Amino acid sequence: MEAHEFDELYAASFRRITSQVYAMIGNLDEATECVQEAFARAWANRRKLDKAEYPEAWVRTTAYRLAVSRWRRTKLAKRPTDRAVGTATQVPAVDESHVALVDALRKLPEAQRQALVLHHIADLPIHQIAAEIGVPEGTIKARLSRGRTALAALLTDETNGGLAGGMSHV
Repeated sequence: MEAHEFDELYAASFRRITSQVYAMIGNLDEATECVQEAFARAWANRRKLDKAEYPEAWVRTTAYRLAVSRWRRTKLAKRPTDRAVGTATQVPAVDESHVALVDALRKLPEAQRQALVLHHIADLPIHQIAAEIGVPEGTIKARLSRGRTALAALLTDETNGGLAGGMSHV
């Protein structure tokens, strides 16, 4: 992948991937850090991206794995947050429905949350999600079904029915 192609990938997908990882992990600062690190690794592995069918998926998967690794290190080691992550920055809410959705997503099991975000927010087809995560398509369908049911219940409880119908608010 040439430098100008990489720049185009970055410009076209940084915000989208950041919002998708944010929806999966529920922390905007952490999502931004992980996506930045994923792009740095992508630059170092440009030859792999040349061969990758979906370079954006490679970056998104790397960012998500970085987030999970950081969470595990912090959780298991029971040590303070890494200096690179720092303290959470107060970011004003853009939209109450967006905040409610991210909060509800945070309450779902990780596998359901990941499937919902990749399908409804990243707008990926089921077969691509299955390939990206490494599970059968039927597993993704089950996670989507269970996740939608749980999410609808959470959003109905939290907003008295105001968001139960829509992931399109993100």
